[in-house]
Amino acid sequence: MEFSGDQHGSRFIQQKLETATIAEKQAVFDEVVPHSLHLMTDVFGNYVIQKFFEYGSQAQKTTLAMQMQGQILRLSLQMYGCRVVQKALEYVTPEQQACLIKELDGNTLRCVKDQNGNHVVQKAIERVASDQIQFIVDSFRGQVAIIASHPYGCRVIQRVLEHCTEDQQRPVLEELHRAAQALIKDQYGYVPFRKLTAFLISIRNYVIQHVIERGKPEDREKIINGVFGQVLELSKHKFASNVVEKCVAYGSYQDRQRIIDEITEVHPDNSSPLLAMMKDGFGNYVIQKLLDVTEGEQRAQMVAKVKPQLLALKRYTYGKHLASSNTSLCPFRLTNS
Repeated sequence: MEFSGDQHGSRFIQQKLETATIAEKQAVFDEVVPHSLHLMTDVFGNYVIQKFFEYGSQAQKTTLAMQMQGQILRLSLQMYGCRVVQKALEYVTPEQQACLIKELDGNTLRCVKDQNGNHVVQKAIERVASDQIQFIVDSFRGQVAIIASHPYGCRVIQRVLEHCTEDQQRPVLEELHRAAQALIKDQYGYVPFRKLTAFLISIRNYVIQHVIERGKPEDREKIINGVFGQVLELSKHKFASNVVEKCVAYGSYQDRQRIIDEITEVHPDNSSPLLAMMKDGFGNYVIQKLLDVTEGEQRAQMVAKVKPQLLALKRYTYGKHLASSNTSLCPFRLTNS
């Protein structure tokens, strides 16, 4: 017990448990288990408990899990205890997993928004049977946009989109779509750009990027459709521009064509979104992405629009990036000569 709570002693025990005999492990375990709950929240002792979940016998893992019963919420919210809970969820039996995680029922949202507890919820979504974590998904109902806007909660939403069943993902995605559409389109068909930008930021645009990259085609299309009509404004924003780049990279041929048509349109005052994006610190990356991923007629269309502007672009800080891009514009890049 004394060694487990000491920095060097804890490391010594951890190393020895990896190669110890069954009898040696049991001897150490017999001394540790009466104090296991204390060690689980100790800066050094928690690592010893974690090692027993990795290298201990199934009987030892079961005993430790039984010691944790009734304490899962407290442990999950504690800096070191949350690591032990995560390790337990990796190594105990499915029945014990279900028993342990069920203790969070009624406090799921508290854990999701906690700097320690969110890791436990993520691990549960990753490792526990889907039917046993239904209460977690149910607790998100009506709260998805709020959770996705939270620095810890957004990670949990990503795990749902990665590991949960389609039936569990569907209500989460529907809430995300409803929140997006409520801001993108009002009764007159449009809301101010600042509101859409705030939404993209609030849901940690990488959640939206995740849907674009890995979501079902219909979900991807809903997100991309919300970008049309304001590609210029979104492309000039630090965070929203990342979403536009994902739309370009993962959208369909038709999606890319709509984006190209929108940004290359010449307005009555002879202005064009294309030139504004090429000179912008964030927008120029969207143009580069279009040049990277388009082929055939689409790329020829982009090159025909970009090439006449390259010489002028060299006068601008961000335009230079595009004008000198070997990967995006070669062999169309202009030289000083």
